[in-house]
Amino acid sequence: MEKPLVSITYCPKCGWMLRSAYMAQEILTTFVEEVKGVTLIPSETSGVFTVYVGVKLIFDRKQAQRFPEIKELKQLIRDEVNPTKHLGHSDVK
Repeated sequence: MEKPLVSITYCPKCGWMLRSAYMAQEILTTFVEEVKGVTLIPSETSGVFTVYVGVKLIFDRKQAQRFPEIKELKQLIRDEVNPTKHLGHSDVK
């Protein structure tokens, strides 16, 4: 089975590039064996911040009315790429 690519689309005009890069780093560190990579895509539309695993949208800032916490984002990605993976402290409630 081919590993999925995670895509983060962000608004560069809003100053969200560093947030996106941080999240990409966390994803790549946590899911070394599970994902093909993380692509950062600057949006030409203001206010955009979405995260896809392959073609599946897993987080949209406009729908949620907020940004994801990194713990939450890791859980959402884990649920798509390896539901049995334990995320250590990110799984503790």
